Amino acid sequence: MNYRLSLLDQSPINDGQSAAQALAATLTFAQTAERLGYHRLWVSEHHDTEKLAGSSPEVLIAWLLAQTSRLRIGSGGVMLQHYSPYKVAENFHLLSALAPDRVDIGIGKAPGGLPLSTKALRGHHSAENAPGFPAQLQQLTHYLTHLDDHLAGVEARALPHPPVAPQRFLLGASKESARLAASLGWNFVFAGFINTSAEVMTESVLAFHEYSAGKGQALVSLAVLAAQTREEAAERVAEQHNFRVTIGDKHVTVGTREQAEAFVRQAGARQFTIDQQQLSVLHGTPGDIHEQLRDIQRRLCVNEFVLHTPLTEAAVRLKSIELLAGQL
Repeated sequence: MNYRLSLLDQSPINDGQSAAQALAATLTFAQTAERLGYHRLWVSEHHDTEKLAGSSPEVLIAWLLAQTSRLRIGSGGVMLQHYSPYKVAENFHLLSALAPDRVDIGIGKAPGGLPLSTKALRGHHSAENAPGFPAQLQQLTHYLTHLDDHLAGVEARALPHPPVAPQRFLLGASKESARLAASLGWNFVFAGFINTSAEVMTESVLAFHEYSAGKGQALVSLAVLAAQTREEAAERVAEQHNFRVTIGDKHVTVGTREQAEAFVRQAGARQFTIDQQQLSVLHGTPGDIHEQLRDIQRRLCVNEFVLHTPLTEAAVRLKSIELLAGQL
């Protein structure tokens, strides 16, 4: 195999389960991934949802780093629009000082929650006066790279200065995100479980290769479920859906109809649509899945995949990564 496998875990909360139990399952997932030979594990950021426990990736990353020894741990991702780029840089420099050469900073631009949680996260700051995402990412890039002693007393530095800088990844689902990543020297991750268009994935990854001139990595993140038989895998993913809310020219995808309706209420929208969509999950036997990953690798020169299993049952997620690791 000439590509790496990595993982994304969202700390899903089963019916009847507590958040503490879901987070304990994420730790088991991380420790199992390390034992199986996966390269990295990322955790996500979601707010005010009873279905996902991971609201603060930096805190969860620290906990996982302390209880693993080799696996790279990172964010998939921090939703930068809510925060000071300076503070985000400080957080990841501190993590990288605690666990040198094991920390990834993944940045996204989705809200990660409904309108009320977005408003609460921004506190007294007006969304209208906030800088655009490219400007925020440029500021973050500056703080992650400008740490020299000669800057002391001249400008703010995001200390501590880690012995090894965190690896930087921009999560996106478009050519524009790919170009932004390349222009600022970030690696790029195409979120294929968000934008399931094979055409857009191809355009985005190839655009990154073109604009980065070979100076960064392009990764693809996919929803994947491996099972011992094709029939079992198909049965498990058949009932998996999400819901796309459209308000004007803006779109957001959430996990349940209840969340979609809550988004509309909190946004105060009168004209909207809610569309149920079956999740696009690459599923089958480990051989089936690796065959398709090899095809993507050949076509797009992608040397690493970040796999996400969009199911809540911890045992199913563990079995899937165990099966796929048989060929690592």
